[in-house]
Amino acid sequence: MSTLSVAAKAAFLPYSALIAAEFLAAESQPVPAVTYVDEAAVSSDKSTVEYVSEGQTVTGEEAVLGAIALKVSSISGSVDASASWVQFALTKLANKNFKTLAADLEKLDAHLNFRSFVVGYAVSAADIAVWGVLRANAVMGSVLKNEVYINISRWYNFLAADQRFDVAEKTSRAITEMRKAAKAAKGEKKETHKANFAIDLPNAKVGEVVTRFPPEPSGYLHIGHAKAAILNEYFAHEYKGKLIIRFDDTNPSKEKVEFQDSIIEDLALLGIKGDRVTFSSDYFDQMYELALKLIKDGKAYCDDTPLLTMREERMVGDASARRERSVEENLKIFTEEMKNGTEEGLKNCLRAKIDYQNPNKALRDPVIYRCNLTPHHRTGTQWKMYPTYDFCVPVVDSIEGVTHALRTNEYRDRNPQYEWIQNSLGLRHVDIWDFGRVNFMRTLLSKRKLQWFVDKGLVGNWDDPRFPTVRGVRRRGMTVEGLRNFIISQGPSKNIINMEWSTIWAMNKKIIDPVAPRHTAVDAANAVVVSLANGPAQPEAEQKPKHKKNAEIGNKTVLFANSVLVDQADAASFLEGEEVTFMDWGNVIIDKIHKSGDVVTGIDARLHLEGDFRKTEKKVTWLANTDDKIKVQLVDFDHLITKDKLEENDNFEDFLTPETEFKSEAFADLNLKTLKHGDIIQFERKGYYVVEKPYSDSQEMVLYTIPDGKAAKK
Repeated sequence: MSTLSVAAKAAFLPYSALIAAEFLAAESQPVPAVTYVDEAAVSSDKSTVEYVSEGQTVTGEEAVLGAIALKVSSISGSVDASASWVQFALTKLANKNFKTLAADLEKLDAHLNFRSFVVGYAVSAADIAVWGVLRANAVMGSVLKNEVYINISRWYNFLAADQRFDVAEKTSRAITEMRKAAKAAKGEKKETHKANFAIDLPNAKVGEVVTRFPPEPSGYLHIGHAKAAILNEYFAHEYKGKLIIRFDDTNPSKEKVEFQDSIIEDLALLGIKGDRVTFSSDYFDQMYELALKLIKDGKAYCDDTPLLTMREERMVGDASARRERSVEENLKIFTEEMKNGTEEGLKNCLRAKIDYQNPNKALRDPVIYRCNLTPHHRTGTQWKMYPTYDFCVPVVDSIEGVTHALRTNEYRDRNPQYEWIQNSLGLRHVDIWDFGRVNFMRTLLSKRKLQWFVDKGLVGNWDDPRFPTVRGVRRRGMTVEGLRNFIISQGPSKNIINMEWSTIWAMNKKIIDPVAPRHTAVDAANAVVVSLANGPAQPEAEQKPKHKKNAEIGNKTVLFANSVLVDQADAASFLEGEEVTFMDWGNVIIDKIHKSGDVVTGIDARLHLEGDFRKTEKKVTWLANTDDKIKVQLVDFDHLITKDKLEENDNFEDFLTPETEFKSEAFADLNLKTLKHGDIIQFERKGYYVVEKPYSDSQEMVLYTIPDGKAAKK
């Protein structure tokens, strides 16, 4: 009897071998008995597979797939033909890094265009290998679901409908039972749930996890915030727990209802809805009482040391002259002077009394309360002093029942401070999980610096398409699916990620390309009129598909006339007597080119529709020169700063890009009159655009360019 043994490690189950065994069963041939080996019994960090048949032992997914496939009559003849694709699947598609995986997915997607199978006209070993590896790769889940690569998703779902490919559920059940049995034999407790992001949240229990996303309403949500929000949502749902959206509104000088409302709207846009929406200001009374407790316990003191002096003392590790104030004096200053915002109170702050000489500067008596007379947007003038973020977060996290505080590792030095505050106040412990923040080249994420651009009038507002805010990138043409896929693809890694914008825009292109209607535009600057001697005497209209590969998008009206417009750049490349192809019409012979200096001013030509477009070198877009064409404004953008990565001591004002907005005009086809704000299209041979201002009689239509991931500066 033949056997198939799988050592089920954490990643990349050898589905291809298991699927091949299903094909054996479908042909009523002897099927190997499948067993699963305890992962602790193998040293490899990945799943392994071994096949024993007729006294021969075969190991490794590729070899096992080949050995079983040779016994299946329907696919045995394809083994050799499939070899290169099997290799491709096992060496390339098992990559968990989406950035490098994307290039190989593009290759596969292009190969599957107009194909139902990877090799030949039926299921082959290549299909089994590629499908199995994609099924095992956790990165591919949302990619396949959202049809980022439309041909791959079509092919994948087509094969998934074949019951022989339905091995995932039974495999999962078998491995779960095997692991339960192994643990039971060792006397271990039932295994808790594990997240798919290859991390185990400490002390996490299914149904009990509570995460929180605590934005400060001092600006619009940017991509860095979006990552934190999506990861908190992901783990809350993964563990069947709850997500709290809490506004950290403890600094009235910077906070506005406008920012608060925009954050709620942007989170909803991203599909993120908290189980609760709370405010730090809901707990001002409780935090005040807890601050009093610290003072009474001798763990906090009021300090009126001038700010610059305090910074210097903390830097070198000197004690403040006010550190040994009595409890009575601290209570009097805190409850009478600071609380009422008196002149004396304004000079003071409350500091935690931890360790002024600690090597970790975050523990050198941090400020936990400070005065601010600016009216609060929710509590008005009730309070004249407010807790700092560092005091507020561990307190409110504990009060609200948060079990896991996910935050970027820039706070790592403050984690001991977070724990000190909870321990000193006898509050419930909260586990912290650090993840790496995402940074983008030539981009600022600091809300203070972004506000500077708004205040200086260098951008329109926080939703400017040059801004890394959710609203900014949405105005630029980023889709919600593209943004979510990008963030999910990064995962909760602890590494700080410095990304090129081209990466996220390339992912966005995968979303929009299959569904963006195709239209035509000709640059208005020096547009060239081509007079076709044998063109239609009167303009003729035909219905053409908006997208040749997606009939569901519908049709558009295309006008054919004896006078058409082409781009100056195309016209300048023509030669008299040359035959060129007008896309979606036919061939044209260039008879005469009229110029003024180096500028082409007109062309005389004639249609040659019986000509072979495969033999022409130039394929150009064109637009009927009729009154139906409309004039549009096209706007492109550059980064706001010139340096890829600013160093700590760099002044960002020294690296401002002189010109960041570029406007041009074009003539476009009449179908654009029906587009609405936010619609995304592609102008053939020009790129993708999003409608900023729709067509109307009172204003010019405006479209913003959408980067496609190819141009580095985008």
